[in-house]
Amino acid sequence: MRYARQKKILELINNHEIETQEKIAEKLRECGFNITQATVSRDIKDLKLIKQPGSSGKSCYAQNTNIEAPISERFRKILRETILSIEAAKNIIVIKTLSGCAHAAAEAIDTSNFPEIVGTIAGDNTIFIVISSVEAVEALLKKFSELVS
Repeated sequence: MRYARQKKILELINNHEIETQEKIAEKLRECGFNITQATVSRDIKDLKLIKQPGSSGKSCYAQNTNIEAPISERFRKILRETILSIEAAKNIIVIKTLSGCAHAAAEAIDTSNFPEIVGTIAGDNTIFIVISSVEAVEALLKKFSELVS
């Protein structure tokens, strides 16, 4: 439930200029989430959201795009708890996750420092990862196995 709620928060702030935690909570309730402002506050902290000027000039919540840190313990936990299988096909790695968790797992991968990853595409329960070379795939599979064990 938390991952789905946090995914919805990211969707909301990317599609709407939202200035307050109360407004996020209101929009989440409209989407069917039974939420308190305290939970929204924790989610904002977990997601490391920032405030930046919107088109109206008022400060609105946004994703922090300047995060280029090694994979955090939070993201390791997301990967450990959601990944069901990892397979390779030439220079593509396919990861199967619990239903609805692929976006959270892909975000964990995207914000990691894996220079051999060209990009990811996430569906509901599947992630495609394009690797820069076939030779790099085996080492990356080993890294992912270590992360999820």
